Amino acid sequence: MKKSRLMIFAILVLASVLITQLHQIPNLDKQLGQAKETLKQAKTSQEQSQTIISSPQAQQDNVSDSTKIVTSFVKTFSNQPTSSYSETLKGLASQKVINELTQTFAPSVTFSDKAHYDVPIVVIKNSWGSDLKYLVIAKSDVQSVAYTITYDTDEKQVTDMSRLNLKGAFDNEK
Repeated sequence: MKKSRLMIFAILVLASVLITQLHQIPNLDKQLGQAKETLKQAKTSQEQSQTIISSPQAQQDNVSDSTKIVTSFVKTFSNQPTSSYSETLKGLASQKVINELTQTFAPSVTFSDKAHYDVPIVVIKNSWGSDLKYLVIAKSDVQSVAYTITYDTDEKQVTDMSRLNLKGAFDNEK
């Protein structure tokens, strides 16, 4: 009798342990899925880093080409009437950037044949990765305008930009 009670008690303890373990399976599956996703992201990040590290010349060429395109983009929109932006900037910038330029970012001085903008300063703020960030200053005889520009090397176009207020050496507005 004592042995049968002990056996029943052991069976109940084992059954409760088994039931508890069975209830843990969904949580463990979820944790496994999260761990696999984290591993996948880490591998992708590592591959991107290895690509950049293994080919610095390619990245440098990429940055150089992107800088030329960004400079051309700023010269193009600075020296064109806003009505022609949708045609002249197509392929250089995303539709969002073209719309913002048309509506809000055009400098306060009306673009005309008399107001010619040069781009004397193009500085890269971030040179690694697919999104390159630039600080660009466009200057005419009347004013200087600064922009921060994000260039996506995968899409090969400007994907974001904002106009900055200039104070000090470049502020020659009258």
